[in-house]
Amino acid sequence: MFDSLKEEMAITSFRNEYHFLSNFYEYPILYNNVLYKSTEHAFQAQKTLDLEEIQLVRNASTPGRAKKLGKEVTLREDWEDIKVDVMRDILWAKFSNTDLSTKLLSTGERHLIEGNNWHDDFWGMHSHKGKNMLGKLLMEIRDELRNPDPMRIP
Repeated sequence: MFDSLKEEMAITSFRNEYHFLSNFYEYPILYNNVLYKSTEHAFQAQKTLDLEEIQLVRNASTPGRAKKLGKEVTLREDWEDIKVDVMRDILWAKFSNTDLSTKLLSTGERHLIEGNNWHDDFWGMHSHKGKNMLGKLLMEIRDELRNPDPMRIP
């Protein structure tokens, strides 16, 4: 019954008061000693090893533009193998900020589901289907913030 209650109270949209959970939330993050305008900018830039393409994505005017450019870059060969770990590290960079980590912790035990209508069934869910990897990573980080692992170096 408790799990069904958590699912019933799930946060299923990263908009409005929960926009801070979205990779499109414009909040500067420092990742690998480089400043990005958002987690979307940082993530999309990691898809390529071409320095010009990285700069193009990094300097994109909006997270949406960064995502579009990320679809056009020369994809690094190992991307499918590393993309989840890259996202995890970028999210750690984002939520190392006290204000944002406090907001993330304020979601309590609620399931975090990146619900969408653009059919992203890897990072989110569409029509109750998908892996919801972004939501899972956010819940993982929230759990680690709540119970820090002294061996973890974010």
